[in-house]
Amino acid sequence: MNTQVLYFTGTGNSRFAARSIAGALGTAPIDMDSRIRRGNTQPIDGEQLVFVVPTYAWRMPRIVTAWIRQTPFPSAQRAWFVLTCGGGIGNAARYNAQLCRKKGWQHMGTAPVVMPENYVAMFLVPDAAQAAAIRVKAAPSIETAGRWISEARPFPTPAIRLKDRFLSTAVNPIFYRFFVKAKAFTVDARCSGCGKCVSLCPLQNIRLENGRPVWGSRCTHCMACICACPREAVEYGRKSVGKPRYYLA
Repeated sequence: MNTQVLYFTGTGNSRFAARSIAGALGTAPIDMDSRIRRGNTQPIDGEQLVFVVPTYAWRMPRIVTAWIRQTPFPSAQRAWFVLTCGGGIGNAARYNAQLCRKKGWQHMGTAPVVMPENYVAMFLVPDAAQAAAIRVKAAPSIETAGRWISEARPFPTPAIRLKDRFLSTAVNPIFYRFFVKAKAFTVDARCSGCGKCVSLCPLQNIRLENGRPVWGSRCTHCMACICACPREAVEYGRKSVGKPRYYLA
């Protein structure tokens, strides 16, 4: 069967995993970021789909879910989900299964892959050496996911605790309502006006005014703008000051 591997990424973790899985399957991954940025919802052909995405508040990012709902997949029959995360994915599988039912697909499971933390707006981020070690440790999980997909086998169903249900069901909407905002993003004197943050924003929420980035009201907290800045000139209020930036090209 024809298999399509699609990824969305803010700082490179999911792209890294998608490239590995696609390589094992003998295909090239599809970049959802650019399609979401351009509003491209043209049909994608493939009997089997693999979505490799980060975990935002213990579920798949809302902008990814919305794009999948809007995009036709005319020949799709089954879908696997690989969620990169800093620690866990809660009960994200439940919502991926719901999405599959709406699309008419067989949900082949949701697998977590622990990768370096990138949410500099709230958590500590590893330095370069620590991040490299975490990626090495993640490799077997990524390889296993690729093997199970190549054999058309469903991922094992994990045990779901009450805490997992609470995080994905109750905390997720609170996170989006109270924390996912762009108003705290600023730049300091190190900003060169290169526009990289503008080009990476999946929601086209950043524009340059007089050579300086200005954030609008739309944001998904992917951390691409702050972590990919070549001069580390972007800050998120005081919460990011002094922290390493994590971006994997």
